[in-house]
Amino acid sequence: MRTFALVLIVALLMLVASPALAAADTVSGAKLIEDPAAFDGKQVTISGELIGDYGFRDDGTVWAQLNDDAYALSPLRDGGSLRGANTGIGIHADKALFVSLDPPGRYNRVGPLVSVTGTWRYHDAGRGGESYLEVESLDVVRPGYPVQENTRHTVVVVGVLLAMLAAGLLVFGASQGAKE
Repeated sequence: MRTFALVLIVALLMLVASPALAAADTVSGAKLIEDPAAFDGKQVTISGELIGDYGFRDDGTVWAQLNDDAYALSPLRDGGSLRGANTGIGIHADKALFVSLDPPGRYNRVGPLVSVTGTWRYHDAGRGGESYLEVESLDVVRPGYPVQENTRHTVVVVGVLLAMLAAGLLVFGASQGAKE
């Protein structure tokens, strides 16, 4: 009976510990790009903004770009400031994960902020050497939303005046050239 109880306890401990042992590392896109081979075949979690376009494929999958740079959390057109370069990775997932997502981010829209977990594929020979995250789960942290540009009317007026001045100089120069 003691042996059975010990085996049962060990089995339960293994069941409880196995999700922790298989837990994905939380990484940044910069870290994946810095040393991509170190994460090849490993489970990772990365959070960021979906941008560009969703590339729906006939095989029921989707390709997308996930940016996790400073602009994902604080977009320029939403009051953020310039803070370095864009950093992102390609992700590949089942179409079902994208069915109810907001459109991706672009010039006039902030894309959904998501947390994705999957297997990092570095130079995947089956995909022509592509490096990407094969997504297994996707959670929306913040939905996407449209953004408006704050038009600075003074800049527009000065631009129009300068364009008119340039056109006037061009016409004046052409008429002076025709007289000679």
